[in-house]
Amino acid sequence: MHGRLGNLASRLIGGVRTFVAKYLMEADMDKDSGSGEAAGPHLRRRSLLGAAAGIAAAGGVGVAGGPARAEAAARPEPSFAPGRSVVFRNATVVTGDPRLGVRYESDVLVIGGTVRAIGRNLSVPGDAAVIDGRGAIVMPGMIDTHRHMWQTVIRGLGAEWTIANYFGWIYERWASFWRPEDLYASSLLSMAESINAGVTTTVDWSQDLRSYDYAEAAAEALFDSGARARLAYGYSFIPPQDWVLKGDVARLQRERFSSNDQLVTLQLAWDGTGTERAFPERPAWEFARAHHLPVTMHSGVRNWMADEQILNLRDNGFLLPTNTYVHCGTMSESNYQLIADSGGTVSIAAESELNAGQGYPPTGRIRAHGIPVSLSSDTQVWWSADMFAAMRATLNADRGIDHYRAHGQGKTVVNNNLRTQDVLHFATQGGADTLGESARLGSITPGKFADLVMVRADTPSMVPLINPVHQLVFHAQRGEVDTVMVHGRVLKHDGRLLGGLFPRARRLAEASMNHLRDRIGEQQWSQSQDPPPFEMG
Repeated sequence: MHGRLGNLASRLIGGVRTFVAKYLMEADMDKDSGSGEAAGPHLRRRSLLGAAAGIAAAGGVGVAGGPARAEAAARPEPSFAPGRSVVFRNATVVTGDPRLGVRYESDVLVIGGTVRAIGRNLSVPGDAAVIDGRGAIVMPGMIDTHRHMWQTVIRGLGAEWTIANYFGWIYERWASFWRPEDLYASSLLSMAESINAGVTTTVDWSQDLRSYDYAEAAAEALFDSGARARLAYGYSFIPPQDWVLKGDVARLQRERFSSNDQLVTLQLAWDGTGTERAFPERPAWEFARAHHLPVTMHSGVRNWMADEQILNLRDNGFLLPTNTYVHCGTMSESNYQLIADSGGTVSIAAESELNAGQGYPPTGRIRAHGIPVSLSSDTQVWWSADMFAAMRATLNADRGIDHYRAHGQGKTVVNNNLRTQDVLHFATQGGADTLGESARLGSITPGKFADLVMVRADTPSMVPLINPVHQLVFHAQRGEVDTVMVHGRVLKHDGRLLGGLFPRARRLAEASMNHLRDRIGEQQWSQSQDPPPFEMG
């Protein structure tokens, strides 16, 4: 009898879930089309989800995520109305601020978009929304300083690629197939992924902005996400001097990026500069300086970008402290020193560099020269947009090469050089430093913007909590990201993205993928996923 009841409950739950999923999709479509009352769908969604949870409880079915998730589901969800203060109570707080360190059983009070105070038993405004931080770690929001968001709708297609495969398929064949709506869909999905993974600021290294319509679509997706982002405006298929001065960049800056005090800001992106001593790229660099736009550039990539680029920048007065150099795996020591002396920064994408072959991740060499480091994920055609994975990949690469070199000399590494605290800094404050936002982002410091992430520490992969920094780096996963706040606004809570962002992003991304698949054709779609056997050339 008990077994039959259990089977009945399972079928009933499955039916309700199917109905709820169908309803949510239809409600989201209604919302997107502008039909219906603004508050109605949200109230009905909560009622349906509550009913499904009640049936699960009646049938004796466990809630996914274990006791912590079940307890959270039983609590009323705080109301995160715009402008309302928020307090995280009784959390382990990894501040990222050397003066404040790690605080245990502490509160973080957020008022008006900024961190107001950190401490135990803080007095808070009477109407403050309370987020229970017991069994959780509150950390600074992570910052990804180099991601080609426009490629996210063909996620995973290039898992077997090298950089040569990437150039062959994306650069030489497919890039022109993207429409402005494909850039929008891809960037919106990538931003939803960022928020879900605890990445509160993402640099959209958007290198296929072939016209103003494309640039506007990419910018619109970043604004619509509600998170913090920087549009790195680029077009990698012609030299920068041939597109920067056409007027589109100036127009976009004037119409959408007139202020630096907004969630989404602007910079320029290009694939390095040429090696010609005449320096034909000068007009693009002069434009960037005149319009106060930082530049991020691919640099030090094997068989592609040579040391002469850095020397040209030095000789022409554009080796600037606002420059970000991406990858930098094949530079000479003297060029690293030139970057260090200029105050420039480097973005490391270790998952990318280890798999594609731009050059071995140079974290140790860069640190030896005192260059500030940030981390990035590059592109989801191959890799994850997961900064936990980026931290681990960076540690693995750096420690692995140390061991390899020591063994080659008949020695053993006794104590590791790169530490977990270092890569956590790269993923947070290092990203803020790279974006010129050191004073406003990167740590949980009173007065800084409230870009915060709460990670569950009461899960099977995090219990017992002994060293929160070590465990954030080596044990935490995206699935443990419980709450995400950007500028004091809660975008994810209790493990769920808020505001209907993901259903819309998913629907648009799947339509975009289908369009691109049709344009690419089934033969190339299939061939690209299975390159020929291993070879070197």
